[in-house]
Amino acid sequence: MSSDMAWSPLLLTLLTHCTASWAQSVLTQPASVSGSLGQRVTISCSGRTNIGRFGASWYQQLPGKAPKLLVDSDGDRPSGVPDRFSGSKSGNSATLTITGLHAEDEADYYCLSIGPTLGAHTVLQAWGEVRHKLAIPTVMGLPVQS
Repeated sequence: MSSDMAWSPLLLTLLTHCTASWAQSVLTQPASVSGSLGQRVTISCSGRTNIGRFGASWYQQLPGKAPKLLVDSDGDRPSGVPDRFSGSKSGNSATLTITGLHAEDEADYYCLSIGPTLGAHTVLQAWGEVRHKLAIPTVMGLPVQS
């Protein structure tokens, strides 16, 4: 048996392990969430990594704007972010809570965690108080993951 053949099973095992590890690192969020103005809304983010240990950051992307950090992985809000936004984490999941939904909160929301993970994405749809018509937000360049 040649030395090249002896390495093949080892290489295959390593590739399989790395592929499986990467596949387990994907974060998932609901594709869309909707709520009435003034309502408390939550967006979940889950994965097979320990988000409770590593933390998760939440970003908001308004139509035509760059993503903006809402809550960092320690649960802190940058200056200028309203206190109606809060983040929590436990085990393999994280949650963004918006207390008292405003019309301007209608946007795309992204969850990101450190380590070998992929981000996830949720579209938040805010319902108007008077007409109760659903406003359809624009998805800005990134695919919606379910």
